[in-house]
Amino acid sequence: MNKVKTVYDHIRSNNIKTLLLVITFPLIFIALIFLFTWLVVPAEQALQNAIRVAIPTFIACAVWLLISWAFGDSMMLHSAHAHEIHDTDSQYKDVFHSVENVAIAAGLPCPRVYIIDDNSMNAFATGRTPKDASVALTRGIIKKLDKLELEGVIAHEMAHIGNRDIRLDMMLITGVGVTVFAADIIFRLAISSGHGNNDNKNNSGAVLLMVWLAFMVFNWIITPILRMAVSRNREYAADATGAKITRNPQALANALRKITTDSRVECLDKVKSMAAVCIAYPGGPKEFASSLMATHPPVEKRIERLESMSQIKGA
Repeated sequence: MNKVKTVYDHIRSNNIKTLLLVITFPLIFIALIFLFTWLVVPAEQALQNAIRVAIPTFIACAVWLLISWAFGDSMMLHSAHAHEIHDTDSQYKDVFHSVENVAIAAGLPCPRVYIIDDNSMNAFATGRTPKDASVALTRGIIKKLDKLELEGVIAHEMAHIGNRDIRLDMMLITGVGVTVFAADIIFRLAISSGHGNNDNKNNSGAVLLMVWLAFMVFNWIITPILRMAVSRNREYAADATGAKITRNPQALANALRKITTDSRVECLDKVKSMAAVCIAYPGGPKEFASSLMATHPPVEKRIERLESMSQIKGA
């Protein structure tokens, strides 16, 4: 008889998977540059080229990450047209208190609470650390979910805050932005280096072209697949952690059933990078190209996992 997984088993399993996926990013990046440049130069020189390209790229990622760290959360809230509410707002007093209660149960500081003026059902969390985090809820999710279901959603978002998923996603988004920019620069250098009859110039141009091809494969094939895999694992982990916080996995399962019937947030249609931070894909199910490129796991599997947790005493 197979052992039924507990909430803690799901959290531990998904954390391990995420760590392995994140470690895979720089390893594949270096390996691609080595393999592509090896086509035109000896292996030793190809390895040196890979290291020369990797070091400044990682430094640029770190610098851009600091910039994103400073302004990323406010940009996300602005993109969602979200406005902050307080416990003095009579219309949303119950919502604010629900966030406070879930934060206490999670052992985290109470985040700022924002409302998105959209009648669909979605939510996301943002912020650099738990101390300055924010939770944004659509007007529709507040109206259409009951209290326990809404607390399940809030707990899911608090789980993202506690698990530092916001920081992880910011790192991945930043890395992608830097490597796309670097690929453009390398392509221009490859074109300019290839002019003339000098053999060294031609060889340099060929190496740069191979590096550019490695960047292109990394940016448009490898990175989307790995980043979406990380995103899906973090959603599973946030579901499990949220269930642990409320001790009511069924409430979150019921909420997900309702949310996926109307999760599109129109103001986020053109902000594709924010899709992964929402509790459900905000662009509608028809936009998924394939399961490999999906930002979220199939809702049926998420609900199945949550309902299996609810069958365990004390889940």
